[in-house]
Amino acid sequence: MSHLLHLDASARRASFSRTLSEAFARTWREADPDGAYVYRDLAAAPVPHVGEAWTELCYAVLAEGITEIGRYREVVRTPAQEDAWAIVEPLLAELEAADVVLIGTPMYNYSVPSALKAWIDQVTFPKMSLKGRSFVVAGARGGAYGPGTPREAFDHEERFLRDFFLGHFGVEDVTFIHAELTNSLIDPALAGLRDKHEKSYEAALEAAAELGGKLAGR
Repeated sequence: MSHLLHLDASARRASFSRTLSEAFARTWREADPDGAYVYRDLAAAPVPHVGEAWTELCYAVLAEGITEIGRYREVVRTPAQEDAWAIVEPLLAELEAADVVLIGTPMYNYSVPSALKAWIDQVTFPKMSLKGRSFVVAGARGGAYGPGTPREAFDHEERFLRDFFLGHFGVEDVTFIHAELTNSLIDPALAGLRDKHEKSYEAALEAAAELGGKLAGR
């Protein structure tokens, strides 16, 4: 049975990134109605930032050479570490069970929201591999950051996520779907770019829905 883990990180309920991730999730569930589906709203129910006890677990995993997620529990020894493990254990279980990880996220200040970064920090341990999984990032940006645009170099969101998923988790199958120029709907200075936004958004919705059906059953 295939398994989809769906995360949303936008602080806005009616957000473009949430709409895009839902388009993917909807077609995935339609194509694989028997598949397991887990949803976590990182903005509505934030994951705590890691604390000192979490770093102790991380260092212990590294020192003892543990690379299997199922063995991380072995390094928990103190009450503080028990509390830290109680937070991270369900997050790791959801991630390990997933065949496809879907992340709906806007770009905030050229990078990812702190809610998403907190989740990433919690589930990341040394030498941890998630090879074989597919990651899909459905995102929205206020401006245009695609190849050849003046602000391409300011895109620290896609670059960070792509490099991190590959460099740390060993995940090569990462797809980004972006709706750009969303600020053209509210910023008078960008009003002339609304047509480009609409085309970008429509293309992103179509791509998200198509990919959801394609990855179902993984």
